[in-house]
Amino acid sequence: MDTKEILKKVRKIEIKTRRLSDHIFSGEYHSSFKGRGMTFSEVRQYQYGDDVRAIDWNVTARYNEPYVKVFEEERELTMMLLVDVSGSEFFGTTQQFKRDTITEIAATLAFSAIQNNDKVGLLLFSDEVELFIPPKKGKSHVLRIIRELIEFHPKSTKTNISEALKFLSGVMKKKAIVFMLSDFMDDNYEQTLKIAGKKHDVTGIRVFDKHDVSIPNLGMVPMLDAETGKTMLVNTASKSVRNGYEAHYLKVVDYFEKSFSHSGSGVISTRIDESYVKKLLGYFKHKGAR
Repeated sequence: MDTKEILKKVRKIEIKTRRLSDHIFSGEYHSSFKGRGMTFSEVRQYQYGDDVRAIDWNVTARYNEPYVKVFEEERELTMMLLVDVSGSEFFGTTQQFKRDTITEIAATLAFSAIQNNDKVGLLLFSDEVELFIPPKKGKSHVLRIIRELIEFHPKSTKTNISEALKFLSGVMKKKAIVFMLSDFMDDNYEQTLKIAGKKHDVTGIRVFDKHDVSIPNLGMVPMLDAETGKTMLVNTASKSVRNGYEAHYLKVVDYFEKSFSHSGSGVISTRIDESYVKKLLGYFKHKGAR
């Protein structure tokens, strides 16, 4: 993909996802993720209905009339996007790959964050950390993140979610809002997730294709494993093969949901032919209401 084509694609994603973040997500995002606490803003005269516990007795005594301390939320937050760029993300049987949907979701979240003047960082991972972009503010920074999501070519095709979480815990010393975007076709990451979940506000966004769930009866089919690069003949006419495939897939999904639940983290699952907008909005509304 040449530079002109990449810029065109970046612009297309910017237009679509910025519109979503401006009109739909920015308010929900703000109410879902709280700042680090309350910070002193000013002192003003007492008004009917003010909490008497907020009265500043020193200023009140000085002016001989009641004054109250006003506090405001310390808003500035940091969002980290942890994005799986392994081989299985280049799979899709509808109009786009899983990676395309992941890019759109990541861009929407990033624009929602900068609408609230928060920092955004990016971590691309396979079975190793492929790229780390430290958190920063601003539109140009988000456009760089989108560009990396579109054009980055990973060194490895495999997945190791635990490695990405370990790296996150090492580089992010303060609490961050963390969105991990993957198909989560991996295991043995629950313990690392629990450690990250104690420090950060973590949400796993599982993006999947309908044929991740089950395979149709197509007879003998050559299948490429995107993560190992090996091709093998699979007899999809065999009911036991189809059932075995589906059982393995359901086991992976169950592990994902239980691991995130046990660590106190949030969960979103969206199929690439579904509206991720509804899924994100529903999640934000539920989180903001708690």
